[in-house]
Amino acid sequence: MSVVKINVLEVPADQRAELERRFAGRAGMVESQDGFEWFELLRPVEGTDRYLVYTRWRSEEDYRAWAEGSMRQAHGAAGGDGAPRKPAATGSELWSLEVVQQTGPAN
Repeated sequence: MSVVKINVLEVPADQRAELERRFAGRAGMVESQDGFEWFELLRPVEGTDRYLVYTRWRSEEDYRAWAEGSMRQAHGAAGGDGAPRKPAATGSELWSLEVVQQTGPAN
């Protein structure tokens, strides 16, 4: 069964738009990776400043291949002036889960 990785990002209010802009600009970077199944960026609505970056992968090995390759390149990208970009998040935590049951709409 699939594995899920949820990166929990602490994002100050003044950096939310920047974080969302960066994720919008990354379109296509993960979608073509072998074993990739799903991505969602979840914005907090109330009670927290933590965004959730949800990805689902066919296997742990597929996730690791991406994390050690393309993801590192994307996170090391420079800003418009060529200098390394300052992180939009002030902290992060990675949750790793295995999918043991799943369902979808009946039709």
